[in-house]
Amino acid sequence: MNKHIGSDFDDFLEDEGTREEATAAAVKRVIAWQFAQAMKANKISKTEMAARMHTSRMVVNRLLDENDTGVTLATLARASVALGTSLRFELGS
Repeated sequence: MNKHIGSDFDDFLEDEGTREEATAAAVKRVIAWQFAQAMKANKISKTEMAARMHTSRMVVNRLLDENDTGVTLATLARASVALGTSLRFELGS
């Protein structure tokens, strides 16, 4: 009998010990996509974004890399200021 029948995906990830990793990866994919879309809408290149953030293009590449979950809050804040937008986090239940 399969112990996961009737459980939800979060329960499965918790049992496997990978819930935090999966959550971080999913959140980063959304963040990277949102920044990429904002840059595209404003016609801002990676080089221009780096200049606006007062940082290197490598940092912008990390920001836009959906697999890099190590981006700091400071980097996210600088990126949002560079785009002239607000940064908002929301926790759900």
